[in-house]
Amino acid sequence: MRKEERLRSPPTKTMTTAATAALEVKIPVPSFFRCPISLDVMRSPVSLCTGVTYDRASIQRWLDSGNTTCPATMQPLPSTDLVPNLTLQRLIRLWCSESAVDPAAVPGSKLSARRLAGRLLKEISVSSDPAAPLRRLAGFFSDDDVDEFEKNDLINAGGCISAVQSAMKRKCDDVETLEASSGVLALVLRSESIEEANKKTVVTEFSSDLATLVSCLVKVLSEGTCLESRIDAARILQSVLAASNSDSRSLISEEPGLISELIRLIGPVDEKGTIERSAVRLGVACLAGICSVRKVRGEMVQLGVVSAVTRVLVTESDMAVSECALKIMEAVAGCAEGRMAMCENGAVAVKAVACKMMKAGKCGAEAAVAALWAVCIKCKDRRAVEALAGVEGGLTRLLLLMQSGCSPVARQMAGDLIKIFKVNAKNCLAGYESKTTHIMPF
Repeated sequence: MRKEERLRSPPTKTMTTAATAALEVKIPVPSFFRCPISLDVMRSPVSLCTGVTYDRASIQRWLDSGNTTCPATMQPLPSTDLVPNLTLQRLIRLWCSESAVDPAAVPGSKLSARRLAGRLLKEISVSSDPAAPLRRLAGFFSDDDVDEFEKNDLINAGGCISAVQSAMKRKCDDVETLEASSGVLALVLRSESIEEANKKTVVTEFSSDLATLVSCLVKVLSEGTCLESRIDAARILQSVLAASNSDSRSLISEEPGLISELIRLIGPVDEKGTIERSAVRLGVACLAGICSVRKVRGEMVQLGVVSAVTRVLVTESDMAVSECALKIMEAVAGCAEGRMAMCENGAVAVKAVACKMMKAGKCGAEAAVAALWAVCIKCKDRRAVEALAGVEGGLTRLLLLMQSGCSPVARQMAGDLIKIFKVNAKNCLAGYESKTTHIMPF
């Protein structure tokens, strides 16, 4: 069939609404608006690593069929990642607008998103049981078939985040509503398709009534019906803490029950001792944000943060988690109760900090040295000194830290700690795997 005949023929059922509307008003569709696979106007344009853009649904079907090449170029695909082509999406919308094509008929248009937002937000605001519409809203954000622009437009449609948080405050005693609200906010925060500016909206809106909303999160952490809901609450709290100033962090840390629930979150989830890594990662990050508030460090120690974080250091291999854990140890070592707790039970906390010293990045290493210096040099606790001296490769780790470009303060602390070890050739090289020769600083 010739091109002219194809354009005159009635649109097929598989053609998109945008293409149908364009044909009805006899407006030529720019070729680069069409998907190379379906030849329809693209609903959600995404690009492969070859630089060719396709409609998401079409290219996903191609890849799901087991194909490993670019359909247009037939080049092998070293990566099947799909990158949203935001510029082309905006051009398609602009074309719809300027060509008199009804934007409400185009999937993902701002008008359709705002209509959806209006219906959902109104139902959330007036319903005596907002949990149901909140779950539908969560389904909207988690649906891979929904265009990224439509999700972002829903947030921008006017008070979406405010409506969710208002439902939390209005039904602050209803765990079901709080779980559904937390689920929506957590989806927004973790979704790769949501723009950073829209994610910041969650944090900004939270600041409007910080104490009340944090109290709602604590209720989810303590009474949530499933671990996933508690993880959602921790995710929101972690984002809020990361963007908070010292005054806000102090206010958050004063919420009754918060610290104990975060410590519970990073512990075993069942009697078998199973650890949920995402819960540990978020819980430790929240505790690291709270421990910067000096007045709560004693309470953290009394609630068992030292033993909980020690367990994380022993079992966790993720560098970011280990760094946060070491920062917590550094903070609690700044108070007498914390130093005492680190030296109990055979000073296992001291051993855990020393063993993780060079496995948590530069910041983690310096936090570890500061914690060890507080218990071994400042406090001069014999149990801590003996525990550090007994760590295999402990001296080598300290020497490597001094040679790694650490801060002057950390270098001085490491030098003080080195004096704990008996200097001899065998000990200097214990645990050192490289064949490079280093000059010892003594």
